[in-house]
Amino acid sequence: GARGSRFALWPGSALARGRGRADRAAATEATATDGTGPDTPRQRPSGPPAWVMAAELVETSRLWGRTAARIDPDWIEPLAGHLVHRTYSEPRWSRRQAAVLADERVTLYGVPIVAGRPVQYSRVDPELCRELFIRHALVEGDWQTRHEFFQRNLQLLADAEELEHRARRRDLVVDDEALFGFYAERIPADVVSARHFDAWWRKARRSTPDLLDFPRSLLVSAGAADVRESDYPDVWRLGDLALPLSYQFEPGTAADGVTVHIPLAVLNQVGAEGFEWQVPGLREELVTALIRGLPKVVRRSFVPAPNYARAVLEQLSPGQTPLLVAVEHELRRMGGPEIPRDSWSLAAVPGHLRITFRVEEARGAVLAEGKDLDAIKQRLRPRTRQAVAAAADGVERAELRSWDGVGSLPKVVELRRGGHVVKAFPALVDEGSSVAIRATDTETEQRQAMWAGTRRLVLLGVASPIRGLNGRLSNAAKLALSHNPHRDAADLLDDCVRAAADRLIAAAGGPAWDEAGFTALLAAVRAGLPEASFAVVREVQQVLALAHSVDLALRELRAPALAASVADARGQLDALIHRGFVTETGADRLADLVRYLTGLQRRLERLPRDPARDRLNTATVGRTWEAYRELLATVPAGREPGEEIRRIRWMLEELRVSLFAQNLRTPYPVSEERVYRAIDTILG
Repeated sequence: GARGSRFALWPGSALARGRGRADRAAATEATATDGTGPDTPRQRPSGPPAWVMAAELVETSRLWGRTAARIDPDWIEPLAGHLVHRTYSEPRWSRRQAAVLADERVTLYGVPIVAGRPVQYSRVDPELCRELFIRHALVEGDWQTRHEFFQRNLQLLADAEELEHRARRRDLVVDDEALFGFYAERIPADVVSARHFDAWWRKARRSTPDLLDFPRSLLVSAGAADVRESDYPDVWRLGDLALPLSYQFEPGTAADGVTVHIPLAVLNQVGAEGFEWQVPGLREELVTALIRGLPKVVRRSFVPAPNYARAVLEQLSPGQTPLLVAVEHELRRMGGPEIPRDSWSLAAVPGHLRITFRVEEARGAVLAEGKDLDAIKQRLRPRTRQAVAAAADGVERAELRSWDGVGSLPKVVELRRGGHVVKAFPALVDEGSSVAIRATDTETEQRQAMWAGTRRLVLLGVASPIRGLNGRLSNAAKLALSHNPHRDAADLLDDCVRAAADRLIAAAGGPAWDEAGFTALLAAVRAGLPEASFAVVREVQQVLALAHSVDLALRELRAPALAASVADARGQLDALIHRGFVTETGADRLADLVRYLTGLQRRLERLPRDPARDRLNTATVGRTWEAYRELLATVPAGREPGEEIRRIRWMLEELRVSLFAQNLRTPYPVSEERVYRAIDTILG
């Protein structure tokens, strides 16, 4: 009851016994629509009502309410509005109503009449409502509006926050209090909700349309003056391509740092070269991290690292040489010690200093993302081939055995798609018994395929010289050639013919791209192939004779102390002499192959006399071969190593000559360090 009293209905009251007469009459008049018939009375719950009003309270053994009547609580507030007490709690911003709401509680003499009713709070505390409206709606954007000034301000804020992401700083954009103060100075005190704001702004914008537009000086702090937009470009330019860049300042996430967005259609035109230089704004931090990642014995020569990084970058021109090569050269020029290349590690620097590559479809769907572009390209190779093949539609052909109908073969085919130029590089592809025209992904792949395809098409157009070669070989020559790793003598001679054809094609200027050029090339090969093939066979005869002698010598060296050296020598022999070695080595390098095998032969002659020295040299060779295998691992699966990598392969053979048979001489200076430098130049 009122003021916290607790009473019971007087036992003699009709309400205490169940219902009063008025209640019974009302119940009799009511009919049910869902009962057993149209005249069935609707039964009200028995027992005392939830709300009553008693005329008096009498206290005997307990407190009783007498002269009571049932009431509806909804009657109280309209009839006793001057007596009720209202309290409000939990004022909050409502996005749906674009105003501040609170929970209202209404009591009459302490008896709760209404509990937790949401009401507009502006008539209670307009000052607080104004503050919440500005903070939530205007500052935080938690409302639905089409006001143009608000959209412009959001864009300015996004630009300012993007600057923070690029510079990787959290102190460039002003806090919410500055934005609140800006609006509070300009908005009248009676604007307490979106409805009030709309009414005021309709009039105010006529005279001052830019009153609520953020000035740029408001949004960025004084520290932003040190950040140059040119240090954080919007695009990465790669030849004719302009690849969009995005910036993310979210440490710990995979895409933290700079992300380059690569459309799938141009993925074949994008290489990893140059991206290790990073954008200018992060370059100094990158070089600092590289210096700090050096072994301590080297790192202590470059302290403090940031100063050295800054001095190094002042002397470098990005992109001209690989980053690690350029930094190492400049540090040595500054008087530092020699830095072993394996001391550097781009993979060990913080993730945000290495660019993230994101490959996307034309509609923006992400196909792949990561730090290793070569791995991404390999994963998406089938999709890339589809895009490239679409660009070369109408150029590709199959089952070719002559140049008839080919006409001129374009070196590049371009197709504009999605704002980018898709490039395909057509080439003749060797398919065994025929040749096809296929679109390749890169110019390097095109050169490799075009050479093999041209050779096959030329050989399909000339008579095979193998029968003539058999007739010109002596029995001694046939015996020497019988010690071969091929399936049979015919397979070996076919290998020799291919190598001879390569020599003639090179002498004629390389593969042809039109019918006239191919006709001239075919005539040159047809005229010179028999003699060129015989010359190759004679050189191969000498190579196989030496290889057989080396094989016999290896079989004789069975001492356990020589096992490591013998295994290395056997590995060298197998790497040099295998099925297809003549074409792979090339006719012009067969003389070098003779020298390598001669050096191997002399090594085996000296091995029993000085096995300790041989083991030292074997260890040196092993280290260089390990570095070479790491280099080969960078070549995408399914692709042949380029000419630069093949030169390293032969450089390793020259190193063996310099270590095991110095008197044979090498055509150029070679050492373990020179091999490493050559590999590092390729790896960058």
